[in-house]
Amino acid sequence: MGSSFVWLCLATLLLPWLATSAAQRTYIVHMNHHEKPSSYPTHHDWYTAHLQSLPSATTQDSLLYTYTTAFHGFAASLDDAQAESLLRSDSVLALYEERVYTLHTTRTPEFLGIGTELGLWAGHTPQELNQASQDVIVGVLDTGVWPESKSFEDSNMPAIPSRWKGQCESATDFNPSLCNKKLIGARSFSKGYHMAAGNYPKKANKEIESPRDQDGHGTHTSSTAAGALVANASLLGYASGTARGMATHARVAAYKVCWKAGCFGSDILAGMDRAIADGVDVLSMSLGGGSAPYYRDTIAIGAFTAMEMGVFVSCSAGNSGPSKASLANVAPWIMTVGAGTLDRDFPAYALLGNKNRFTGVSLYSGEGMGEKPVSLVYHKDGNSSANLCLPGSLEPGLVRGKVVLCDRGVNARVEKGAVVKEAGGVGMILANTAASGEELVADSHLLPAVAVGRKLGDVIRAYVQAERDPTAVLSFGGTVLDVRPSPVVAAFSSRGPNLVTPQILKPDVIGPGVNILAGWSDAIGPTGLDTDTRKAQFNIMSGTSMSCPHISGLAALLKAVHPDWSTSAIKSALMTTAYTLDNTKSPLRDAAGGAFSTPWAHGSGHVDLHKALSPGLVYDISTEDYIAFLCSLEYTAPQVQIIVKRPNVTCSRRLANPGQLNYPSFSVLFVKSRVVRYTRELTNVGAAGSVYQVSVDGPPAVGVTVKPARLVFRNVGDKLRYTVTFVSKNGANQMTRSAFGSISWNNAEHQVRSPVAFAWTRL
Repeated sequence: MGSSFVWLCLATLLLPWLATSAAQRTYIVHMNHHEKPSSYPTHHDWYTAHLQSLPSATTQDSLLYTYTTAFHGFAASLDDAQAESLLRSDSVLALYEERVYTLHTTRTPEFLGIGTELGLWAGHTPQELNQASQDVIVGVLDTGVWPESKSFEDSNMPAIPSRWKGQCESATDFNPSLCNKKLIGARSFSKGYHMAAGNYPKKANKEIESPRDQDGHGTHTSSTAAGALVANASLLGYASGTARGMATHARVAAYKVCWKAGCFGSDILAGMDRAIADGVDVLSMSLGGGSAPYYRDTIAIGAFTAMEMGVFVSCSAGNSGPSKASLANVAPWIMTVGAGTLDRDFPAYALLGNKNRFTGVSLYSGEGMGEKPVSLVYHKDGNSSANLCLPGSLEPGLVRGKVVLCDRGVNARVEKGAVVKEAGGVGMILANTAASGEELVADSHLLPAVAVGRKLGDVIRAYVQAERDPTAVLSFGGTVLDVRPSPVVAAFSSRGPNLVTPQILKPDVIGPGVNILAGWSDAIGPTGLDTDTRKAQFNIMSGTSMSCPHISGLAALLKAVHPDWSTSAIKSALMTTAYTLDNTKSPLRDAAGGAFSTPWAHGSGHVDLHKALSPGLVYDISTEDYIAFLCSLEYTAPQVQIIVKRPNVTCSRRLANPGQLNYPSFSVLFVKSRVVRYTRELTNVGAAGSVYQVSVDGPPAVGVTVKPARLVFRNVGDKLRYTVTFVSKNGANQMTRSAFGSISWNNAEHQVRSPVAFAWTRL
């Protein structure tokens, strides 16, 4: 799915009940808005006239959205003839079919070093930082918000910033009075979803058009980014303590763009369009849909406008790891966030009849099994799916009163436990296979259950198959802190290289994304299963969906401290100060196999807020730089115009190579040449008179030369350039397909580090 990626039509992406008639599909239409005739009072009138002039009749409801900020054009329901007619119009730059995106589904403040007892923050006290962050607004595009959550209480918060233009929508289940000085906005966008579902105009809607979060995901992400302090928080006793977001005093605005069937491109674009116009400072989006050229990527198109208007955009990398080249949201003006573990765990134990005791994880909170062993069964028979514990696969007569060993994969982990319970089982051991390796994710199961890695899983499988009367008893160890090693890159976290632009290294960073406690919706149990009737004010979840809002919240704090910084400066500060050693002083490891991680998995490393607040130097990128970058990708002028939304883009300036963008990391391709040369520019945001010396760490197969090797910044704000030459040594392409290194600019106060990825072949 590289630059040849074509947007798939909805019929290939959705369940049959979602399909509209073959004659009608949702299209996003990009208009040359500068050509609007003066006879039309507004662009909306002009777009409506275009629809009314089409060969077959259109209704008023055919026009779903008019876009004015993140995009110039509209979304409409069209048949094939209408789409072809629009495309022939000189005023229409491009037309795309709807695309469906998916969600990338207490301890973290301390783990990230942002407790209030840690003194000055780059010259600011915590109180000054809190006060400054009250003017920062974090917009979250997700499944909505549960406004009653204690994470959105507004005690002691001052008046809402006067520049805020947003609002709280009224719905049958959402009173605008539920918003306050913390939760200052709540909107929903569902026209694209309803059109795809055949429910537009309104028929028998299964979901209410409302900002209220019926899923939990949106409440979890928004409270992670900027939730207030909540004492005595836990998930049914697990991870107990004070819950808080990253930017506890920032404001939250929720934009519901995701529904049970997914997140539709036209709705996402409408949400981004509105959020930017409303005045958000940070956009947090824990969703994505694979790789596509930037001019076909709804999120990339909207994020470009956000960047140009000073809005920081943070997106999840995706949960398709550990497969290579599995990233989403790779545009260089987006912060692409992978996931790592915390130093907190939830141990659980499986004691087998042979007296071997194995440690796994669990969030089970009900009555335990006691101490009496019970029979352990594992169904590994031919073509049966019983080993996976799929719905309907277990025979109650063989399972009743026993512990069932289930292989991980295919269906949800918590669903497997529900299947075992429904069949009469009293417990479950969930064993990883090669696909998930040793990574453990704790779940709030409906029956006693322990998850174990592949190696232990294989031992338990062998025991069950060899023993005449295998038995097991399960027990639970609660919450354990100071786990080592941590962080570890999550196996599910999507990996590089970047298929859209291989010369841009992605992901950018990793943040906490495994077993994260945050606010939850009262409309659904902690497992998300219909049969889960438990209520929890907080839930523990894992995914790059959870790591993304951590970085969104940290960006809000950086914006509060440095309101004059560009979005690329904030991004650079988070990247160049990230760390690559865990709490045992070892290089970061990868949960997928236990080996050392690489920048294709962790990017620049794990974020470190304290260092990011005072990075010393930053790599700044202007809008014009990004345009020159786009022009270097061999896009046509109309394709570039779709992204930058300017008339008459001529590409008079283009980069010689996309990797020449002033990015805080390097990705070097030795495909066409053995020599690659890049120039970068650093801006001094530290003290006047700062002097930096370069340090290079490169693989044996590559020679790396940096000139000059010393940079002297006489004043704050000074900009200095350096050139780095990478030379692939003879025979290197036969020895390896990829390698990694780094370039750092160092002095006594700062280390400004950039990872470097080398590749000799294209994936």
